[in-house]
Amino acid sequence: MSKYEIDFVVTWVDGNDPAWRQEKAKYSGAGNWDDSEERYRDWELLQYWFRGVEQFAPWVRKIHFVTWGHLPEWLDTTNPKLHIVRHEDYIPKEYLPVFNSTVLEIYMHRIEGLAEHFVYFNDDVFLTRPVQPEDFFREGKPCDMLAFQPVVANPKNPTMSHLFLNNTLVLAKYFDKRKEVKAHLKNYLKIGYPPLYFFYNMLELAFPLYTGFYNVHGPAAFTRTTFEELWEKEEEILKETSQSRFRSASDISIYLFRDWQKLSNHFFAKNIQRDFQYFNIEDDNRKLIKTIRKQKKKVICINDAKVTGDVEGIKVELQRAFGEIEPGKSTFEK
Repeated sequence: MSKYEIDFVVTWVDGNDPAWRQEKAKYSGAGNWDDSEERYRDWELLQYWFRGVEQFAPWVRKIHFVTWGHLPEWLDTTNPKLHIVRHEDYIPKEYLPVFNSTVLEIYMHRIEGLAEHFVYFNDDVFLTRPVQPEDFFREGKPCDMLAFQPVVANPKNPTMSHLFLNNTLVLAKYFDKRKEVKAHLKNYLKIGYPPLYFFYNMLELAFPLYTGFYNVHGPAAFTRTTFEELWEKEEEILKETSQSRFRSASDISIYLFRDWQKLSNHFFAKNIQRDFQYFNIEDDNRKLIKTIRKQKKKVICINDAKVTGDVEGIKVELQRAFGEIEPGKSTFEK
């Protein structure tokens, strides 16, 4: 189905593991950190992530499962497609232990045996309909969309505002906005993009400097070469981020690598939002549940939020919905 092998990488943490919580507590404390409880909460849906991959992406070569060290009791680690990756397997020991997802992400190119072409998943991103390699890569390039969007000063999530600005400052060192747009205009005005993207891009042409970029919070296609190139150019700032055990306002984020691919013209312009939908978990999740049961999208993101209601009840509700479309165990389950 594809001329090249494609791997999936997924990061996971069991926020209920007493040993992990004890280690995390040693380093938690005052500081400009994002250490909120929902960042590590386990909604107990991981088995449905694996079922979705097996059912809807059987062509994937290898799944690299990144973990602090804990493993789900139900996981069959003997599955030949599964590669268990512990933090110490690929992250330099001077930065461990780490509870910052960005650090786990910026070193992904160091995962042993990782294919040149890979798709990165957070553990809250699920496949609910069949996907093909061409949904993620075309002509050997990652599929993505390129649109400007100003960095927003969001007082409810100030750390992310800083991360987006930090990324943009790095990119501005290497790319001239107006020259880049002129050279690759087709990447900005691609037929098939959502109308809002055209509006963003046309509006942003009035400003000579970069103000930020829009990214879909879903599965992200990368080439390992992208990581190697950025590490060669920006080792200092990446090592500075590596020192942040928790997400910090001084960090860069994984979107730097994604936007680098786009500005470098190393991507295939395509509407990746058409088959994707993003949800925040809320007290009322009827629309989300319906989307899962009706399999309305190929991919959905179920983002954790500050839920005030019945967390355990919501877990059961989500598990039942996934169980309807993925009723049987996968070969990744004992």
